Amino acid sequence: MTIEPTLGVCYYPEHWPEDWWDKDAARMADVGIQYVRIGEFAWSRLEPTPGDLQLDWMIRAMDVLGRHGLKVIVGTPTATPPRWMVDKHPDMLAVDAHGRRKGFGSRRHYDFSHLPYREESARITQILADALSDHPALGGWQTDNEYGCHGTTYSYSPAALEGFRKWLAQRYGLIEALNEAWGNVFWSMEYNSFDQIELPNLLVCEPNPIHDLDFRRYSSDQVSAFNKVQYDILKAKRPDLPVIHNFMSRYSEFDHYDLAETLDVASWDSYPIGHLAVSDESEEIKRQYLRQGDPDNAAFHHDLYRTVGHGRWWVMEQQPGPVNWASFNPDPLPGMARLWAWEAFAHGAEVVSYFRWRQAPFAQEQMHAGLLRPDSEPAPAHDEASQVSRELKQTALSGPVGKARVALVFDYDSEWAWEVQPQSKGFSHGAHVREIYAAFRKHGVDIDILSPKTNSFAGYDIVATPALFAWTDQLREAVESFEGYLLVGPRTGSKTKNFSIPARLGPDLSPNLLDARVMRVDSIPGHVSIPVKGGGSTKLWREKVETRGEIVMEDSEGVPVLVSQGKIFYLTASGDRALMQRIADYLIAEADLPTLNLPAGVRARSRGGYRIYVNYSAGPATLNLAEDESEYVVGESEMPAAGVTVARLAKAD
Repeated sequence: MTIEPTLGVCYYPEHWPEDWWDKDAARMADVGIQYVRIGEFAWSRLEPTPGDLQLDWMIRAMDVLGRHGLKVIVGTPTATPPRWMVDKHPDMLAVDAHGRRKGFGSRRHYDFSHLPYREESARITQILADALSDHPALGGWQTDNEYGCHGTTYSYSPAALEGFRKWLAQRYGLIEALNEAWGNVFWSMEYNSFDQIELPNLLVCEPNPIHDLDFRRYSSDQVSAFNKVQYDILKAKRPDLPVIHNFMSRYSEFDHYDLAETLDVASWDSYPIGHLAVSDESEEIKRQYLRQGDPDNAAFHHDLYRTVGHGRWWVMEQQPGPVNWASFNPDPLPGMARLWAWEAFAHGAEVVSYFRWRQAPFAQEQMHAGLLRPDSEPAPAHDEASQVSRELKQTALSGPVGKARVALVFDYDSEWAWEVQPQSKGFSHGAHVREIYAAFRKHGVDIDILSPKTNSFAGYDIVATPALFAWTDQLREAVESFEGYLLVGPRTGSKTKNFSIPARLGPDLSPNLLDARVMRVDSIPGHVSIPVKGGGSTKLWREKVETRGEIVMEDSEGVPVLVSQGKIFYLTASGDRALMQRIADYLIAEADLPTLNLPAGVRARSRGGYRIYVNYSAGPATLNLAEDESEYVVGESEMPAAGVTVARLAKAD
């Protein structure tokens, strides 16, 4: 089942007088909203004291919303356990890497490893399922809220220690096997039993990297296990309704692919300006896109979560105006709330849900904008959302996105591995992936994100494996049978799954595929770059390879930067934007891939017989009708700042 593109909003009926609810619901329907998320932070109102269930108000709220034709997504309230829960289970609070207990008074104050709290979460989930599953307004469920937000995936608590030891025993079977896999002969780190193993914190210096990596794998598994408990309860009660979770931007502390095995729809919370403000992007980029957000970050996550959700995904929280949680919170350019929604729909979103309906006049998020101001008057995004709703009806946009011709592999193990042992301060797997993504996207090329469990690249013209920690069996199978162009990024295959250097060295491909070996690594300070002949520079990471392949590009010191063997290309370094653009341009030319001539700041994506253009620049831009387009149905060739233009394709994608 899929949903035709539509709008939603996040609403907190417990925050407002009950006699406001009906008018709020009527106004939501007038905007064109069809889905309303409620309840994800409401545990203290649902159960004020242990066993004292007060669900009537939520049922009445759903009654009101349903009368206006709105479908309700009910969030399980487990991200904010009430104070009495902490009194009942004081050891449920997580412990940080410095050994300090995290306290009550904000949110996400629980430890994924704490099994009694997991049981409490199952209990409240079952209560909600029993009470609400037959309500005619119920449209689906959201589990918890933003798993791991505020750095809460990892806990160094007694519960985590006990769970980690059991996890290791199950993974390795024998302590001798763990010692061998971890290389514990180094520094006399060998163990006699699993009960001797501690957590990888509060050590004299850095832990064994595989110790740290396995702890991250364990912690990721706890998040997935926590979600599975709720999913199983909710699906048992209403197998026909979707179970959703809302992920985040640039957040990789757990494996989203694994967790999504117990989800029906992936969603994420898109705050383009807030995410740019807290990112590690350059000051130049932050100034240029101060009021728009990074023009490629949201799109990358749209494509990522489309894969995580096996094709079904939503934006559960869309930024409507200034947020409250960055050091500075600029007001978006007029039109950005419309642009962000259209961009999400272009990448296949079923629902774009604005956060929130009315700005709260109290507590931590009172400076976070909504569709309404605190005095209930419309904020700018109110009318922009209404415009999106009208335009969706005008175009009748529908169906999934088509398969792209370019794909990138995104791997959570690689995210963790290069955080554990970066070797070059500032090197980031995620940043490297996004740089390659952005280089292709500037040409209007549609892109898919692939998981490391992918065993076939069939149908793609170009696939990239940027900074891949270790090859999976599935990816090796995909590479061996791939007939297109493969870009293997630096660091790819430089380790085994147990975080050791493979016998034939990186990139660890058979010589008949790529006869190249990394003989030495040059880790470069962030303020230093090495020019590449023809344009661009390498930075942070440079490999010196021994190869029989063709040297396509080299740097000013004669070190190979891009090596080819047939259709396989090995990029030996991380680089600046100019180098990444050269690499993408070169591969596009080799593959003879069709591109668009986009003005600076303009991006495009195709869906359902349309191509949607969005203008992230702070000034106007001019389009030219592409050869495969017949007419503009929304907007026109002259795009204002924050403008959207929708072109009808002569032939559906």
